[in-house]
Amino acid sequence: MFTIGLAKTFYLWLGTVASFSARSTPTTSSSLDNGANTPSKPNFVFIITDDQDLHLASLDYMPLVQKHLGDQGTFYRRHYCTIAICCPSRVSLLTGKAAHNTNVTDVSPPYGGYPKFISQGLNDKYLPVWLQEAGYNTYYTGKLMNGHSTTTYNNPFPAGWNGTDFLIDPGTYLYWNATFQRNTSPPSSFPDDYSTDLVNDKALAFLDDAVKSSDSKPFFVGIAPIAPHAVTKSSVFTPPDPAPRHQDLFPDLKAPKTINFNPEEPSGASWIFNLERLNDTVIEYHDHWYRTRIQSLQAVDELVDNVVNYLSEKDLLDNTYIIYTSDNGFHIGQHRLQPGKTCAFEEDINVPFYIRGPGIKAGRVVDLVTTHTDIVPTLFDLAGIELRDDFDGKPIPVSGSKISEAEKKNGSWSEHVNVEFWGVGIEEGKFGVRGQNNTYKALRISGDQYNIMYSVWCTNEHELYDMTTDPGQLNNLARPSSNQTQLLNRPISVVQSRLDALLLVLKTCKASTCTDPWSVLHPQGDVTSLEQALSETYDGFYEEQPKVSYSKCELGQILSSEGPLAGNVYNGSAMWPNWV
Repeated sequence: MFTIGLAKTFYLWLGTVASFSARSTPTTSSSLDNGANTPSKPNFVFIITDDQDLHLASLDYMPLVQKHLGDQGTFYRRHYCTIAICCPSRVSLLTGKAAHNTNVTDVSPPYGGYPKFISQGLNDKYLPVWLQEAGYNTYYTGKLMNGHSTTTYNNPFPAGWNGTDFLIDPGTYLYWNATFQRNTSPPSSFPDDYSTDLVNDKALAFLDDAVKSSDSKPFFVGIAPIAPHAVTKSSVFTPPDPAPRHQDLFPDLKAPKTINFNPEEPSGASWIFNLERLNDTVIEYHDHWYRTRIQSLQAVDELVDNVVNYLSEKDLLDNTYIIYTSDNGFHIGQHRLQPGKTCAFEEDINVPFYIRGPGIKAGRVVDLVTTHTDIVPTLFDLAGIELRDDFDGKPIPVSGSKISEAEKKNGSWSEHVNVEFWGVGIEEGKFGVRGQNNTYKALRISGDQYNIMYSVWCTNEHELYDMTTDPGQLNNLARPSSNQTQLLNRPISVVQSRLDALLLVLKTCKASTCTDPWSVLHPQGDVTSLEQALSETYDGFYEEQPKVSYSKCELGQILSSEGPLAGNVYNGSAMWPNWV
């Protein structure tokens, strides 16, 4: 997946050097001797794309990301968002909390968007505020979150930033004529400039501000281009616009026909199971959509190159962590779906995650299960900031040392991801269908001997996939018609009872119970993994557990419609009810 072909290598030489030569870094001193800061704490550059896939090969077409971050950093290939939609995912990432704890569960009011972020009291309880309190200068350009608009941008201003130049609605998702709002100035539109190039220039200018700061503080610079998100006007989604210099690249490129692309037999559950197969006209449209996504990412690839080159010129690479990720993944044709996200399928929740910096091993690929709620704790750990006790994630081990088997078994690292969604699923493009309630709770669990996805929909349908044998998630073992009766050498019902109990903990978990949910079910510490929980000793205990269920499909987090919120606790042979 991560090899660069001859054509891409030629583009790296020709397209980057020739067509982008005009977009070089600002003219600045090449030394740190002229008033630049020399902080003892590390700097952070955080780059987040919008809707970038991991499983549809987009990274194969980003040779500069591969050069600077893949070859010189570590890639976490089992990194997950915990909700596959933009605003809630970004809020979780910035707060270190799952969406059921931020209560920001949608992209717009009443259940989401910037107004919900404010009303939940999160404007003084998120990353930039904490970093400033720890002595950092903080800057941000690009998209912060949905609902941050020409009518809400100053009501109030986002807290915690030394300098900002935000993309805001309704011009956030316009590659041309984007709307930016700088610091406390009124919004301005830029009809003659390409959005990603503007983010590139503003990011380099903020880096220059950070380097020249007279207070010698370390810095955090957030960079958030919209690529490869669809162009969005009045809730209508159309393919992304590439920069003119890239619009003729890859003319024969087609959407990957993965094993689960437009399957002959229906897959999934709820409304997805009832989708019709895609015809040739739709598939051709999908190919065009995919090609424009890849073309739009070329400007992001160049942005990464410019940022790394700037840091190199300033001798800052040895003291700067660079993180690259996306808010959620994307599907195009998988499970017969139109372009979009919002599902618990691997294409939507497993996202790119690179980190490069001091002590990070170059060219390493890691299989640890990590999530967006782990990112803020990781930055705290790297910066030497005391961890907050309300984080739902924990620091990712990024120093280069592997987690030992003993550490895995005693629960020092997680094997699970909590995934959740509320409201309407979004199918993009002219063939998309609107209005399906897409509410579910899901669990992604990956150990040495198993690789499983389990979900419960608000319709009370279930999905269970053995992703070791079924990576495309096509054979739903929880469907009554499934002809498979065993998983992990136990009956399907026995395995499902463990997964359901674990999901019941995770759907309302807080802080350490999110990272160590088995300790809620087994407080004596005798079970720390699914493998141990599958012991016949616990069959009766798990058979008697309340089950994850819904009484109604809601558009947001309405706990009264989400069935049991607590289960039983194992203590020897006893079952104590009502853990909270």
